[in-house]
This record gives sequence, C-alpha cells and structure tokens, in this order.
Amino acid sequence: MSARPEGMLLVDKPAGVTSHDVVQLVRRAYGERSIGHLGTLDPFATGLLILLIGHSTRLATFIVTEPKVYQATIRFGTETDTDDCTGVAIREAPPPSPEAIRYAIPALTGKIQQMPPAYSAKSVEGIRAYDAARRGEEIDLKPVEVEVHEWHIDAEREAEIDVTVTCGTGTYIRALARDLGRATASAAHLTSLRRIRSGQFDVRDAVTLEAIRSAHPPLHKLSVVATPANA
Repeated sequence: MSARPEGMLLVDKPAGVTSHDVVQLVRRAYGERSIGHLGTLDPFATGLLILLIGHSTRLATFIVTEPKVYQATIRFGTETDTDDCTGVAIREAPPPSPEAIRYAIPALTGKIQQMPPAYSAKSVEGIRAYDAARRGEEIDLKPVEVEVHEWHIDAEREAEIDVTVTCGTGTYIRALARDLGRATASAAHLTSLRRIRSGQFDVRDAVTLEAIRSAHPPLHKLSVVATPANA
C-alpha cells in the first residue's frame, strides 16, 4: 500500500474559481480527502493559497502566516454592495485628488476598527453575512479590530490607484478600498486583488492549477522542531 500524501502545497489561485474549488481539485489530484487551508481568497482574487494535506493539517496552528501582503487596484467614483467589482453600484461620487488619498491613508494604517463587508463570511448568531445579503436581509455586523502595517502606492491613474498592502489576518482589503473612498469624500471599490505573500511563503514558489492537474507537484514536507525551555 502506498503512503498517504502529506505536506504543504502552495497554489497560485487564478481568478474565477473559489478556494473550495482548488481544494476539490487537489483532493482529486492527490487522492487525499484531508486537506486544510491557511486562509481563503475571494473568487475574483488571485494569488497565494496555502494548503495542508494529510496528517500535515494537524500542524496548522504552528505555521506563521502573517503578515500578509496583497497587491490591489482601487477604483474611485463608485461604491458597490460587495466592496469589489463583482457587486452592484450603490453610491457614486467624484474621484478624490492624489493629495486627499495620501492624507487619508494614515488613518487606515495601524490597529483600526474595520466593518466587515456585507458580503463576507462573518457570522452573526449562526447566519453568514453573505447568505443574509443575498436574501436582502440585514444582520448586525460589528466592527472588528484589524492591523494594517503599511500601504504603498505603486501607480496612479485618473480614477484608480495600484497599492501594495501589508496587513494582519482578518483584514478585508476590499473594506479598506471602501473606507478609503469614504475617507476622501469619494466612493471606491476594489477591482483586482492578488495575495503575493503570507508569512515566509511567497507566490513565486506556488504552482498553477494546470501543473496540479498534469504533474502532481511534490509536496513540501513539514515537521515540528521542539524549542528548549531555556532558549
């Protein structure tokens, strides 16, 4: 009997598929049902998805996946009900000046209170926010403390900016886009999102779905190293 597959797989998720779709593909490719992830990505987002396979799922709590680094494009002028390009426009306003954007970013840096998107996996009394939103119902979402370490503006266009954001787990980049629009007396939503790094793991070391289907790339072996009590 062949040994069960075990280890870590770094995947470069494309747009248009869910994180669950990727998990299902890896289950079929490696013949292993036990697969866990270290942070999902929205369907429209791309980039680094970390999967643990087989007995390696037991090591999830030992793996450091912070800070997370994202590349994103924010479009000003329109706010959507999902805070990204997949939603319906709910508010419009003129784009802000570059000076207004730079003035607003520091208030969205550090430890901040962030209202999760209406279409999110946040749960209130057992009801997922996105399920309620799809039914047209409102639930009492509460702001959550998140940490945004750094923003970097990579490019500016008439009504868009490209940014690199370094942040902690639980931060919604599309909520940052929404709040940046509001903070500049404008409106904004996210049009693209790519996770390029999570802790020590980089998307440059990840494999594509095509490679998983055709080549079944080898898994990264994991082990726990005990630290001496007096270290």
